[in-house]
Amino acid sequence: MKRAAVILLCLLAQTGQSRAQTAAQTLIARGEYLAKAGDCAGCHTAPQGGAPFAGGLGMASPFGTIVTSNITPDKQYGIGDYTYDDFARTLREGVARGGKRLYPAMPYPSFSKINDDDMRALYAYFMHGVQPVPKAAPPTRLPFPFNQRWALVFWNLAFAPAERYAPHPDRDAQWNRGAYLVQSLGHCGACHTPRGPAYEELGYTESSEHYLSGGTNDHWFAPNLTGDTGSGLGRVPEQEIAAFLKSGHGGGLVTFGSMVQVVEDSMQYMSDDDLNAIAFYLKSLPPRKASGAYVPQSLAARQTSTATRTGNVERPGAGIYLSYCAKCHGAEGQGEPQKYPKLAGNPSVLTADTTSLIRLMVEGGNSPGTKRGPPRQNMPAYADTLTNMEMAHVLTFIRTTWGNNASPVTTRDVIQLRAGIHK
Repeated sequence: MKRAAVILLCLLAQTGQSRAQTAAQTLIARGEYLAKAGDCAGCHTAPQGGAPFAGGLGMASPFGTIVTSNITPDKQYGIGDYTYDDFARTLREGVARGGKRLYPAMPYPSFSKINDDDMRALYAYFMHGVQPVPKAAPPTRLPFPFNQRWALVFWNLAFAPAERYAPHPDRDAQWNRGAYLVQSLGHCGACHTPRGPAYEELGYTESSEHYLSGGTNDHWFAPNLTGDTGSGLGRVPEQEIAAFLKSGHGGGLVTFGSMVQVVEDSMQYMSDDDLNAIAFYLKSLPPRKASGAYVPQSLAARQTSTATRTGNVERPGAGIYLSYCAKCHGAEGQGEPQKYPKLAGNPSVLTADTTSLIRLMVEGGNSPGTKRGPPRQNMPAYADTLTNMEMAHVLTFIRTTWGNNASPVTTRDVIQLRAGIHK
């Protein structure tokens, strides 16, 4: 009888241990998903074969290059000695263990909104699901006075929110899930919201007129995500936004620039429910910072469309477009679904800030390569093919043809962008 009781106790202990292990594995897996949603690897992995999460990526800012840190659980060079409170304070307040203050290139103003359950899952993953890398990331060396990190105390007091995300009782669960992901882990505003003179985001929620209305970072313009029908998402269906986030293709649009890496490292791994929630939230945003227009039935649209179909190249840029661009984007700017983006009515073509358009012309680009999306396609660079004036002409042609109505691109615009990226 005693032996049976001992065996029973052992079985119960094993069952309890098994359940604890399963719960721990579930928490780690949840943290891995959240780390992908936050695109942690995208910033904390050095290019050209760097070890995951070991840091070393240089991030351009108006004040100099900020190098990302090692966030593997290595005890000497990473965060292996961090307690949960250390970890949570770093993400939410931008204060590392030992009191070292982080520059706001690390999006802690957004991560302040991460709820406690998600924060604990992230901690479990980084402590137990990531391979330690015993290597120091190169230090960040900014010129004076920007190397004075103590001044960030005042920056945080002036600009950084500190509240967790609070669900809006007048909105449904899908809207709140989308808002939470966009405002916290997704930190979409870090790129898509304009910044002020102190590098602060000019808004962290939809209550701000500036929030997600477009922002420029490292010579890329992250487009307007509000409901503007010109340069925003006003004409893009909700389901196409979700598809765009999943594969980089949707609604005739294709991801470019730094968003390619976000799709490859982050968005493609998110659940359809979460991507649909993000799309639902974005479609709820009212129009902000209107720019450009698309009127495909106008007389001007019909006239310019006829000109490209018949080969009339009298308009500046028309001949260049037909020679270099029409093969992929079509004579009428319609592109090719799941391959080449449309240019007619493309919000990124209509935006007032032409930084990204010019940069794509100068250095080319590529679409993302994802597990379930179409094959990667490349756009050639024209820096050595077209003159600055020719690039200005063809971009102006694209922005004023087929019903597109946006301001022209000047030769000076091209020259300034090329000087900024040294190409």
